[in-house]
Formats: sequence, C-alpha cells, structure tokens
Amino acid sequence: MLGALAQATSRIGLMTAVTCPIQRYHPAIIAQGAATIGLLSDDRFTLGLGAGERLNEHVTGAGWPGTAERHERLSEAIEIIQGLLGAEITNYRGQHFQLDHAKLFDRPERKVPVILAAGGPEAARMAARKSEGLIATEPRRDLIEAYRGAGGTGPCYAEVSVCWAASEAEAQRTAHHYFRWSVTGWPVQMELPSVEAFAAATKHVTPEMVAENVACGPDPSRFLANLGKFREAGFDHLILTQVGPQQAEFIDFFQRELAPKLRG
Repeated sequence: MLGALAQATSRIGLMTAVTCPIQRYHPAIIAQGAATIGLLSDDRFTLGLGAGERLNEHVTGAGWPGTAERHERLSEAIEIIQGLLGAEITNYRGQHFQLDHAKLFDRPERKVPVILAAGGPEAARMAARKSEGLIATEPRRDLIEAYRGAGGTGPCYAEVSVCWAASEAEAQRTAHHYFRWSVTGWPVQMELPSVEAFAAATKHVTPEMVAENVACGPDPSRFLANLGKFREAGFDHLILTQVGPQQAEFIDFFQRELAPKLRG
C-alpha cells in the first residue's frame, strides 16, 4: 500500500501510524521495508512504531508477553531499526533480538525518521531517548510534557478519528459500526485476542457513546473543537482518520471547511 501511494503521489507525507516491530515482524525486516519506502517516496516517509496489540501479534503462536517484556522488546527493536537505517550497526546481541551481519544495501540519502507511539509518560520518555518524534491518540498534555522534559525536540503527532456524514445520526451509526471498539480504551484493546473478544467487549456500546470520543456529522465546529483539544495539549501535527467508507466526501469537506480554519 505504501509503495502504491508513493508512486501515485508526489507531495503528501507517508507514515505508518503505527507498526509493531516486537514479535510478528523482526525489526530488521521493518528497517528494510522503511528504507525501501524512503527511496520510493523520495524521502517523504516517516516510520511510526509502537508496542503493538495482542490481536495482531499473537498469531505466530509465540504467546503475548506482559507489558514489561513488550517495552524491553520495543527498546531493542528501536535500537536495531535506528542502527540499520543509519548504517551504524551490522551485528546485535540483545535479550530478545539478534542481528548477524545485517546491512541495508539501499537506503535513502536522508535517514528515515522514526517516531514512537506513547500511551503513557514512560513511553513518551522512551520516544525522546530513542526516536525523532512522538505520536499519540489522546489529547494528553502529560505525554507532551514527558516527551519534552526528557529532551525530545521532534514533532508531536496526534492521530484523531473523525466521522463525516450528511447527518449527525448517520455519522454516529457509521462510527458505531466501524469504530465502537475505540470506546474500550488502549489498555483493553492491547490485550484482546480475537474479533470475538472485541465484539463481546463492545456489545453494550451505543452510537452516542462512540460520538463522545469521535466527532460525528457535517458540522465543522464539532471537528474543530475536538482537534483544538490536541492543539491545546501541545501537539503540533494532526492526522485525521475518517471512519467508514465516505473517504472522498470527507476529503472534500476537509479541504472546504477544515483546512482553511486549521491553517488560520
């Protein structure tokens, strides 16, 4: 998908928001893919990394480690990816990962920047130490303060889910159909093992409950108010995710109603 986007576009930035390098994919494979997309996109790619969730990662049959081990794995994975992208390492011996004479033979002239997802201050401080930026999904000032306080100077991205539709009721129904699991929160989402578990965890969620977290409908003021919370928290880059199939309609709405006000 990223290769296709790199070919079909010339200016827009490309990013994973985010991919997990701790279990299902070895970090060396992630680094190689990132370098390739960096070349194909003429340096428009940013690699977003995170500790992952059980639904995706447990499929290899290796089990799902606890939080402490996941953070250990993520820390080692970032060291490997940064080292390979920067042509600084070829061998690595960690507790969880190893490299043996690894090398990225084709790398973009500008090193692919790496950003790290943070759901708490500890992860935000890791982002400051080991990456070039931060990404989060909640308008939490404490994440920005932890990142900046630990010496982080890079961009702070906010991934914000929204749902445009011709009416508020339609948007709420769409958001509920595709995105009701978001109400459970990240501590729950990272531990659920199957789609059946997600369905059970969200069977009592209503469209109105989803709309408390996702701006729904055609009213730009509702979107701007939600986005304003992230800007006030200190995020300097906003990534809007349109929930549901009405992507073209949302892009038109964004260009007409949101972009001029956000730039202003």
